[in-house]
Amino acid sequence: MAMVDEPLYPIAVLIDELKNDDIQLRLNSIRRLSTIARALGEERTRKELIPFLSENSDDDDEVLLAMAGELGVFIPFVGGIEHAHVLLPPLESLCTVEETCVREKAVDSLCKIGSQMKENDLVDSFVPLVKRLAAGEWFAARVSACGIFHVAYPGCTDALKTELRATYSQLCQDDMPMVRRAAASNLGKFATTVESTYLIAEIMTMFDDLTKDDQDSVRLLAVEGCAALGKLLEPQDCVARVLPVIVNFSQDKSWRVRYMVANQLYELCEAVGPDCTRTDLVPAYVRLLRDNEAEVRIAAAGKVTKFCRLLNPELAILHILPCVKELSSDSSQHVRSALASVIMGMAPILGKDSTIEHLLPIFLSLLKDEFPDVRLNIISKLDQVNQVIGIDLLSQSLLPAIVELAEDRHWRVRLAIIEYVPLLASQLGIGFFDDKLGALCMQWLQDKVYSIREAAANNLKRLAEEFGPEWAMQHLVPQVLDMVNNPHYLHRMMVLRAISLMAPVMGSEITCSKFLPVVVEASKDRVPNIKFNVAKLLQSLIPIVDQSVVDKTIRQCLVDLSEDPDVDVRYFANQALNSIDGTTAAQS
Repeated sequence: MAMVDEPLYPIAVLIDELKNDDIQLRLNSIRRLSTIARALGEERTRKELIPFLSENSDDDDEVLLAMAGELGVFIPFVGGIEHAHVLLPPLESLCTVEETCVREKAVDSLCKIGSQMKENDLVDSFVPLVKRLAAGEWFAARVSACGIFHVAYPGCTDALKTELRATYSQLCQDDMPMVRRAAASNLGKFATTVESTYLIAEIMTMFDDLTKDDQDSVRLLAVEGCAALGKLLEPQDCVARVLPVIVNFSQDKSWRVRYMVANQLYELCEAVGPDCTRTDLVPAYVRLLRDNEAEVRIAAAGKVTKFCRLLNPELAILHILPCVKELSSDSSQHVRSALASVIMGMAPILGKDSTIEHLLPIFLSLLKDEFPDVRLNIISKLDQVNQVIGIDLLSQSLLPAIVELAEDRHWRVRLAIIEYVPLLASQLGIGFFDDKLGALCMQWLQDKVYSIREAAANNLKRLAEEFGPEWAMQHLVPQVLDMVNNPHYLHRMMVLRAISLMAPVMGSEITCSKFLPVVVEASKDRVPNIKFNVAKLLQSLIPIVDQSVVDKTIRQCLVDLSEDPDVDVRYFANQALNSIDGTTAAQS
């Protein structure tokens, strides 16, 4: 009897679990659909499991979302592409639920399945589904329909294609704004599948209707369509049909639409070509840079460098630079921050002379901005300016501001400066570095913020690599070792950290003569944290120094630490001693 009942078991369990009050059980059951389908076999999956799922679409959104996702990869479990149409009914019912994420997942799954179906199955099963959804009484069905037209259209007969275009046109004029929004956001995808003869006559007519919609949420989605449609049209058609729309949108009464234009401007410029960009879109962009709404100015400011790449330097200086100067003192800190993140990229576009004349004063004002993010964005891109104007001019004009920022009250600004110092040092040379930045590097080792102290220690290592051990021995090592008597244990700890990073760069001789005596002395510190860091440091020094030094000095120090009252100190000391024993055994 058990043998007879065996095949019924999976579907019975699924049904029980899908009806269970516990949502987690229902979810687990849906996520195991592929396992259950394998157990049932292809025929029973088609005849029992799929119909059951079609009837079971009245469930919690989380369960329905999981079901919509599972069905998208279910073609192998129902017998391959020739049986793919059996998956459409449950997904069709999921396309009509109220929850947006469930509908979107169902549409995504329908697109996956439809793109694999044979042409005759598409015409017989998929296209009727599109029509039913498009004619649905409930808006959710019509919203879902907009997302699958591009899958259904290519395999249709001419008569069906005409019908589908007419249906999409109706959706673009639907009473519900949500449907028009869906039609606007999917128009670009649908347009890529439509024959070029119908692009101007029909698709552009739909597009024109959407651009004049009374809902700003529909118009702003039509902005995205400008770029997509512009790439499909011939250049002269693009200029005639898309360019006027972009210019109008840049003056739209809704700031959200203007924001979308500012955000998509580079893509829109690519669609209409360089000539129209210079003659028609420069005035539109200038308007956006001077917009009343800060959000629009933020989006426009963030595109200033990309936009200037499309222009010649003269046009950029004439039209864009005056706006950039205004934005550098904008009342919104977020506008200034967006500008600071990209303005350095304008230097290579404008060239050396124009950068010195026009951009340097703007850089300086942004470097002194009261908002830390603005200063941070300028500091992190200084190398772009250096490549254009050279280090001499950079050091004269910007370095005083950089030195000032090295003591900024916001630690992230100080951190950005530290990370830039090795690059600055390599460009400025040893002499300039010693005069201006040497003292700062030591000062950062005693900063209140750990991230700054850690970055400062790493900075010393990178400087030693840049200028060599001899320079480091003269200018870095004595100052670092002087800190070992600092009354604050955290600063004494940073000495150990700096030694651990610098020792591999400085080599065995300096490590043994200068670093090791300081480390051994630190092993007698009263603070356990110092002592177990000494143990960790000694372990890292083993590969750097000679075996005789390990046996004579390091081992004895670790043996003393292994008898310390503190459990952590003993643990790390024993770890280091085991490491010595392992190295000795390997050598023998």
